[in-house]
Amino acid sequence: MGILIGTFLLLMIVGVPVAVSMAGASLFFLLWSGSVPDVVVAQRMIAGVESFPLLAVPFFILAGNLMNIAGITGRIYNFAVALVGWMRGGLGQVNIIGSVVFAGMSGTAIADAAGLGTIEIKAMKDHGYQTEFAVGVTAASATLGPILPPSLPFVIYGMMANVSIGSLFLAGVVPGIVLTLLMMFTVAYFARKNNWGGDVPFDWKRLGGATVEVLVVLAFPFSIWLMTTFGVSANIATLIAFSALLAADWYFDFSAVMALMAPVILIGGMTMGWFTPTEAAVAAVIWALFLGLVRYRSMTLRTLAKATFDTIETTASVLFIVTAASVFAWLLTTTQAAQTLTDAILAVTHNKWVFLLLANLLILVVGCFIDTIAAITILVPILLPLVLKLGIDPIHFGLVMTLNLMIGLLHPPLGMVLFVLARVSKLSVERTTMAILPWLVPLFLALIIITYFPSVSMWLPDMIGGN
Repeated sequence: MGILIGTFLLLMIVGVPVAVSMAGASLFFLLWSGSVPDVVVAQRMIAGVESFPLLAVPFFILAGNLMNIAGITGRIYNFAVALVGWMRGGLGQVNIIGSVVFAGMSGTAIADAAGLGTIEIKAMKDHGYQTEFAVGVTAASATLGPILPPSLPFVIYGMMANVSIGSLFLAGVVPGIVLTLLMMFTVAYFARKNNWGGDVPFDWKRLGGATVEVLVVLAFPFSIWLMTTFGVSANIATLIAFSALLAADWYFDFSAVMALMAPVILIGGMTMGWFTPTEAAVAAVIWALFLGLVRYRSMTLRTLAKATFDTIETTASVLFIVTAASVFAWLLTTTQAAQTLTDAILAVTHNKWVFLLLANLLILVVGCFIDTIAAITILVPILLPLVLKLGIDPIHFGLVMTLNLMIGLLHPPLGMVLFVLARVSKLSVERTTMAILPWLVPLFLALIIITYFPSVSMWLPDMIGGN
C-alpha cells in the first residue's frame, strides 16, 4: 500500500497529470508485487467504464457544448438581466441566476465557467466592476452546475456507490437553492459596502416579461398535474401541455422560455418515469439540437461538428481518468487501504457527525489536488463502507462529497475552474485565486448547512419517494 500511494504522490509532485499518475503508480505496484495477472488489470479497466449510467457522461458534455454554440447562453444571460439586473450589484445577481438556469442543462462547473463566464465577465468589466469581483462571483456561481440537476459528478457517484442517480438529482435541488440564496446575499453585501446600484433601469415591462416567461415554464408541469388529477392520462396531458407551450412560444416569441424548459423536461421526465437519468442525458442533447437547429436556428453544421469533436476530446479524457482511477481504487481496496483508513477513523470516533467533519477535511484536501471524477472514483470505495456503518444516508453523503470537490475546483494547484477563469479574464492564477477567496465564505457556510442538516438534501427525494 505504501509503495502504491507513495509512487502516486511522487508522480503528482513532479507534475505528471493525475490520470497518468494513477495509471503509472498502479502499473509500478503491479510490476513490483507480481501478484496480479495482466489480464485482471485489463478486466478492471474495462469494468470501470462498462456501465450504463456512465453513458450519460458524453451526452451531458455534448449537451453543454451544444448549448454554448447555439447561442442559448446569450438568451439565458439576457433573461437574467431582465429578471434581476435592476437590483443593487445587478450583474453580480445576473451572474448567479444565469448559472442556476445553465446548471439545468450542462451539469458541469467548467462548462458554466467557460460558457456563461465569458459573457458575464466581459459585461461586468464593461459596466465598471473590478475584474477580481467579476471573476470571484463567476467562479462561485459555477459550482452550482454540479449541485443542481443534472450533474455529471452525481452520475459518477451514483455508479460508484450503487445509489439512485435520480434521487441524487432530486437531493441537489434544495441545497442548490440554499447555495444560490447565500451567493445572492453575498453580492448584496458587496453592493451595499461599495454603494453599487443596479445595472439596468428598473422597468416594469422588462421585469414583467421575464416574470411571465417564468410563469409559462411553471405552468407546464402544473397543467400536466391538473389534467392528470381530472383523469387525463399523463402522456396525453403532456402532449397537450407541450403543444400549448410551442404555440405560445411561436405566437409571443419568448426569448428564453424554451431554454428554461430544459431542466423542467429533464427532472419532470425522470420523476414521471419516462426515462432514466442516463436517457435524460440523451434527452438533453435532443432538446439542445431542437433549440439550435429548429427554434433559434443559430447552429450550423460547422459549429455542430466542432461541438462534437470537443465532446469526443473531453469524453476521452474523462474516461481515461475513470479507467485509471478504477484500477487505482481497486488496488487500494485489495491492499486493505480502505480497511486501514476505516480502522483509523473508528479508532478516533464512532460519532457520525465527527466523521462527517473528518470526511469534509479529507475531501477538501483531495479536491485541491485530484480531478473531481478521479477523486469520486477513488474515495467512494474507501469511505462508503464507513458511511453505511455509521448510518449516514449515501445520497446525503454524495451531496457533501460533490460540494467539497466543487470547492476544490476553485483552488490551486489543479482547480480547473480557476484556470479557465484565469484564461478568460486574462488575470494571473495568483490574482484569480485571491479574487475567489471571499467567495469561499458562502460556499463553506452552505457546506456546513448541507453536512449537518441532512433534511436539506433528503427532503425532496424522501417526499417524491414517499409518494
